[in-house]
Amino acid sequence: MNYRKKAMLMAGALLCLNLSIYSQSISLKMNNVPVKKAIAELQTKSGYSFVYIAGDLDTDRTVSVDASQLKDAVAQILKGQNVSYEIQGKNIVVKKTNQHQTTSGKKKTVTGVVKDANGEPIIGATVVEKGTTNGTVTDFDGKYTLELSENGTLSISYIGYKSQEFASSQIKSGPLAITLKEDTEMMDEVVVVGFGTQKKVNLTGSVSVVDDKELRNRPVTNASQALQGIVPGLQITQSSGDLNSAPSINIRGVSTIGEGSSGSPLVLIDGMEGDLNSLNPQDIASISVLKDAAASSIYGSRAPFGVILVTTKSGATGGKTRFNYNNSFRWATPIRMTHSMNSVDFGSWVNDANTNGGGGIYFSKERMDKIVAFRNAKPYGPGTRITDDGTILYGTPAKSDGYWEDGFAEGIDDVDWFSTIFKTWTFSQEHNLSVSGGSEKLNYYVSLNYLGQGGFMNLADDGLDRYNGTAKISSKVTDWLQMNYTMRFTREDYLRPTGLNDDLYDAMGWPVLSLYDANGYYYSTPSPSLGIAEGGETTQQTDNIYHQLGFLIEPIKNWKTHIDLNYRIKNQNEHVDRQMLYNHDVNGNPYVYDKTSYVSESNLKENYFNVNIYSDYTFSINDVHNLHVMAGFQAENLNQKYYSLRRDGIMFPNKPDVDLTTGLDYDGNPITPEVSGYRNSWSTAGFFGRFNYNYNDKYLFEANLRYDGTSRFQKGNQWKLFPSFSLGWNIAREEFFEPLSSVIGTLKLRGSYGTLGNQNTTNWYQTYQTMVVGSANGEWMMNGRRPNTATVPALVSPLLTWETIESYNIGLDWGLLNNRLTGSFEYYVRNTKNMIGNAPELPSILGTAVPVTNNTDLRTRGWELSIGWNDMIGNDFSYGAKFNLSDARTFITRYPNNPTQSISTYIEGREINEIWGYVTKGLARTDAQMTEHLQGLPNGGQDALGSDWRAGDIMYADIDGDGKISSGSGRLGDTGDMKVIGNSTPRFLFGLDLYASWKGFDIRMFFQGVMKRDFWQGSGYLFGANSRGMWSSFGISDVHDYFRDENTWSVKEGYQSANINAYLPRPLYNDKNLQTQTGYLQNAAYIRLKNLQIGYTLPKSVVSKIGIQDLRIYFSGENLWTGTSLVKQFDPETISSGVGGIGYPLSRTLSCGLNVSF
Repeated sequence: MNYRKKAMLMAGALLCLNLSIYSQSISLKMNNVPVKKAIAELQTKSGYSFVYIAGDLDTDRTVSVDASQLKDAVAQILKGQNVSYEIQGKNIVVKKTNQHQTTSGKKKTVTGVVKDANGEPIIGATVVEKGTTNGTVTDFDGKYTLELSENGTLSISYIGYKSQEFASSQIKSGPLAITLKEDTEMMDEVVVVGFGTQKKVNLTGSVSVVDDKELRNRPVTNASQALQGIVPGLQITQSSGDLNSAPSINIRGVSTIGEGSSGSPLVLIDGMEGDLNSLNPQDIASISVLKDAAASSIYGSRAPFGVILVTTKSGATGGKTRFNYNNSFRWATPIRMTHSMNSVDFGSWVNDANTNGGGGIYFSKERMDKIVAFRNAKPYGPGTRITDDGTILYGTPAKSDGYWEDGFAEGIDDVDWFSTIFKTWTFSQEHNLSVSGGSEKLNYYVSLNYLGQGGFMNLADDGLDRYNGTAKISSKVTDWLQMNYTMRFTREDYLRPTGLNDDLYDAMGWPVLSLYDANGYYYSTPSPSLGIAEGGETTQQTDNIYHQLGFLIEPIKNWKTHIDLNYRIKNQNEHVDRQMLYNHDVNGNPYVYDKTSYVSESNLKENYFNVNIYSDYTFSINDVHNLHVMAGFQAENLNQKYYSLRRDGIMFPNKPDVDLTTGLDYDGNPITPEVSGYRNSWSTAGFFGRFNYNYNDKYLFEANLRYDGTSRFQKGNQWKLFPSFSLGWNIAREEFFEPLSSVIGTLKLRGSYGTLGNQNTTNWYQTYQTMVVGSANGEWMMNGRRPNTATVPALVSPLLTWETIESYNIGLDWGLLNNRLTGSFEYYVRNTKNMIGNAPELPSILGTAVPVTNNTDLRTRGWELSIGWNDMIGNDFSYGAKFNLSDARTFITRYPNNPTQSISTYIEGREINEIWGYVTKGLARTDAQMTEHLQGLPNGGQDALGSDWRAGDIMYADIDGDGKISSGSGRLGDTGDMKVIGNSTPRFLFGLDLYASWKGFDIRMFFQGVMKRDFWQGSGYLFGANSRGMWSSFGISDVHDYFRDENTWSVKEGYQSANINAYLPRPLYNDKNLQTQTGYLQNAAYIRLKNLQIGYTLPKSVVSKIGIQDLRIYFSGENLWTGTSLVKQFDPETISSGVGGIGYPLSRTLSCGLNVSF
């Protein structure tokens, strides 16, 4: 077979198939041709296979066809044949009118022939009764014979072709002729690109595609989480497990360091800017990620760092209404959670830290003995335990005046605050119902989704409820006009305790503090729990309503004009109430512990409008010169309005409303309400054009132009032209390559260059400065009040203009062994120029701040690799694997704001995110070892870092050989004993997807991770004690592995055993051992089993009896296993967030559910 010619034919067939799924529009005009030729041409143009019994159809009969709709073409081909037809999936099943199936017992003999799209027989195709071992293969003429059960399903498959299935009821008497389509998905799939679609074989830009199969049934809160690790070069960071946190998205490394600049990609949902985190994942049909300037330049200044194009599901046109329902029931538990030390270890540790620094102990010997006794006793009641002799011990004793003692001073309890505040398991659920259907003239899609996500808070409620509704309708008004309308609604209700923030340690207490007093009330002198449990709640409700109205006008064939009108309304209300807190005395009588109470209300409203008008024309010359031209206009406007107010003095705790506050503090003094607000808006406009040319699908060229304007700059700097160009060479389409076509089916080389502007900044009015007016800066009092004063605004540069992004990309795509082995490799360089930064400092006599200017550049270099394998073993077992790996490094190429080249900020010519530190020789295990080390430093030892160096302290290396440890001047070239010891940039991001299916069973394992990343956390979150002192001691169990020898207080007193081989140095309330250094630089590389999914799809022959089309049940697990050398109190995904790298924990989630269609 001529596979190259077949691939070229199937490229056109699959493109038409994609279009037919949405519009069912075709163009078929033939005069006086045999039916079989008309069928072949229609199959090529539409992608639908004809299924009929030989003899039922006169294929030699002559017909003429002139149709623009699929159903009209089929009707004209079959006219006068006394047959009927119906569309079943991708098959047009032709039946003799009034013909009935005849069977013999419970089996019937099925015969037929299997051919390819060119009518050539396929030798060795597998023909099997699905779910059984009953099968055969086609002979040299493509023929087969099989005994099929009465309720069986006939399955036909062949490597490199798309399988087909036929229920026994579909198969009538006589031979069954089947045409298989080549499975050339990598070559001929149609992918969504900017303002249109293209065959992947003809793409010259960098585009990755994700279909809904890779996203479905994941127990995640949003689609962003499901994308993590799937697309090479797409970095998604889940910085916190907080239900209201949104993952950060980045394409191809560090994008910008400009002041206020955003390096996030543009997210478009059906062509309209949207929020990927609030979108119903069940609505997604596919996602295209545009990564280089050639691919994303058509979107202009909103897309300098890539585009994520989300295409949602649309209605079917088969005439039958389809219902789909799926659900997911989930149980989640925190992962990599730390715990509090037990009270004995904590008291020992605090005393050791005090005495190591020359101070006295905080926990007396008497109190320590009580702590030991309480820990060894048995739980008895709230805040109490009982000894073996019946003595009742109180975690916090009572005072003689009828109040409880202060827990810091007298507490002896033993509370693990992490286990107390956080639940071990929480339950969530998701339900989704969709309805789709339609005809050739009208189709629709409607879906409803509910997600109820439970939080981990144990002492108070936290959670997220999300409601999604989508309605899409498409109408073929006339032969030349199509109208589309989409409405999407999203509501998110988020709840958390007011006393909780992302710093977990603010919610944690010393283990010796009681959770409850002896009467069962929350203990609150002090209490980490009371503020969370009874301190009020924060609620946030966010509504987004999207309206999209589109018109497609095609007055003549292949000339299409699109008019898209998009409108979004966002309304976000946040309520915060802070309740007064009450303590209880020994007799259970309440009294005020914290007098503060207030209500705060805020509202954010956004109105976004976007119009896209563009026209394109596609034509060919002599069937080898294929051209496409497009031109259009885009404009958008965002208006934002915000206000907030706060009023003190809640009158009724169960009615925390602003109008039910007094405006007074507890003592009756008036407190001025806090009121603030603003209005902001920005607008953009752009003219764009695209030109595509390919010669015989071999030589490819694309050019894009975008002329962009923005309201964020001054006149004269608002408009700029941004071009991009790309080339491609389909080497596999060359005649000289034909001898290798049976092995290498796809081989394409491509390259691109482009520029884009960036107007995405947090400062919408950076060319304007305002005078800050208020009383805060008043230097004197007038009538007992500070007068309002005004500050001089910073200067504004009249030259302030666009950041410019310039990118180069070269790529190679391949498909081997009938496209079973596919892959691509890309190398890119991206220069971000003229980033906005502060001008060099001027003398203070200027009297105000220097202006920001376009003065900073950086360069990112990187590469991406993706490899996939898909194959089948025998008749039923199919399997595959996908692997992607990417890397990027970013260097500062211009930075004028560091003339001294201080290593504490960016340095021109250096890599971004470098970690400078000392080299650790080791931890001195004895005083003699430290003395010997210091003797080798005769010119000052380690005195620049601290004093009183002993066993258990760090020995730093003298790498510059000057006989002392220091950082020099801290400038490049004079860094003393400091050097670059690591880099916090994630390197070598990867994803590995393994999947297989067998007789209805399917399994998927997806791994994701980072191969190289350094992490430094030189505070109490790693070391426990630091210069913040005892009251900021973080008594977590992970810091208990600290140095203790026979001279340490806790060892001498018998509360701890010696630990001279400890990981951590001796605890001290200073930072001399906490200097950035190699010894405690963390390796944050990791591999994580992000998803394991096992499912079973019931046989159609079973579910069809109860009116169900498909039924799948599944089990899924998320974050089931993590491999990392990072110390266990940190999660490798969240180290860049929270406080000290520890925030609200991520979760391990187990879920089960079903997916049913009928």
